[in-house]
Amino acid sequence: MKKIILTAALFCFTFFYSQKNQNYLQIGYASVCCGPPSEKPVISYLKEFKKKNQIKSLEILIQNGMGREGEFNVYVGTDYLSVNQKSRLIRGLMATVSNQNNRREQKDNGLVNFNSEITVKQQDINTKNLTIYKK
Repeated sequence: MKKIILTAALFCFTFFYSQKNQNYLQIGYASVCCGPPSEKPVISYLKEFKKKNQIKSLEILIQNGMGREGEFNVYVGTDYLSVNQKSRLIRGLMATVSNQNNRREQKDNGLVNFNSEITVKQQDINTKNLTIYKK
């Protein structure tokens, strides 16, 4: 009987505390006139980062429907990254976003917004239109 109670307690502890305090980096895609820019440069960087650092799973969420012209946010989970991996990820994302913003056509495309200082908690993310990115 004690083994059953201990096993149940361990299962409940693991279940309830496994999803706590999830942190995400937020990348926002804003529109200026004709829709937001593509997420492909950032997603390709994330896939390359995952492969290069041999990360088993890198959680990427996308939230569509943020505005009239198709604005959206991309969230990247950082809980399972080491401190070194997280700092390299942030540096790479800043460079990728900066390159994408510098290459855009000034009148037509929107902007990509990324602030490395802001970490979004799971409970702060609106779950409406939120999906796992699988491309």
